[in-house]
Amino acid sequence: MQDETIKNSRELEFAVFCIENVAVKLGVGAELVYQAFTEKSNILSGYIVPEYEVLHTQSREYIVNDLLDVMKERGVKV
Repeated sequence: MQDETIKNSRELEFAVFCIENVAVKLGVGAELVYQAFTEKSNILSGYIVPEYEVLHTQSREYIVNDLLDVMKERGVKV
């Protein structure tokens, strides 16, 4: 999967939604999750943005659990 940049406000809002909700689930600050998604991995540009069209139609619980699974698969820790 190729890295992609955020193209519009809907994708930006969705990226923020993902970061904030994963942070809540993990009980950490959103800054740490953002760093995990951008500096420690390419989850933001290599997964969340490219898969926006599919992911944004899912429930909050599904999205958060899916992102936690991706973090685990890629060995990303917060």
